[in-house]
Amino acid sequence: MKPRSGAGSGSAGPAGAPARRGRGRGGWTNVHGVFLDVSSVGILITGKSGIGKSECALDLVCRGHKLVADDAVKVRRTGRKAIEGEGSGLVRHHMEIQGLGIVDIRELFGVAAVRDRKRIDLLIELVEWAAGAEYDRLGIDEKTRTLLGVEVPALTLPVRPGRSIATIVEVAARNQLLKAHGVFTAREFQQRLAGEIARGTSPRVGRRAGADPAGPERNPG
Repeated sequence: MKPRSGAGSGSAGPAGAPARRGRGRGGWTNVHGVFLDVSSVGILITGKSGIGKSECALDLVCRGHKLVADDAVKVRRTGRKAIEGEGSGLVRHHMEIQGLGIVDIRELFGVAAVRDRKRIDLLIELVEWAAGAEYDRLGIDEKTRTLLGVEVPALTLPVRPGRSIATIVEVAARNQLLKAHGVFTAREFQQRLAGEIARGTSPRVGRRAGADPAGPERNPG
């Protein structure tokens, strides 16, 4: 699935998730990633193996969010613009943490830390930070990716030491909630900035045109 802005041709699955893509029984498709309910926003996190998806998810669970599935996520289209995901069989509610092994999130944190199924509202791809690469700094254009023929809002987050990816995912979830209620912070900021620039540059434009706002200069006496 390719990053995009606007509609177009589709793809079978999100970036970083080709390993387990395949049509299963009952219309389900398997995707490699981690799926969570973060502040009521269904977030599917993808990325290459070892980049820290499960560690990020564990951090989010420790903060009170809910795990839906780790590693093997079953997804299916439920409507014209709706996709849901759930855990897969034996590994449901389990996570694999490098250096620790397999852990049972439900047993460790209780039933409030997991849920069986959730609608997918946001796709987040984790990528390694690359010097010189361009990453979105403003967030004005809402990018989407195609999952099972449905356009889903998508973000790409570069990972490097010192960045709290779990915190950024939490903020992304809250920001997505605001967008769902018609509040698009980046665009509103851009509009305010454009207004400030327009007000700040108009006197200079006048001076370039030869009009002095203070009036013609007078000689004393």
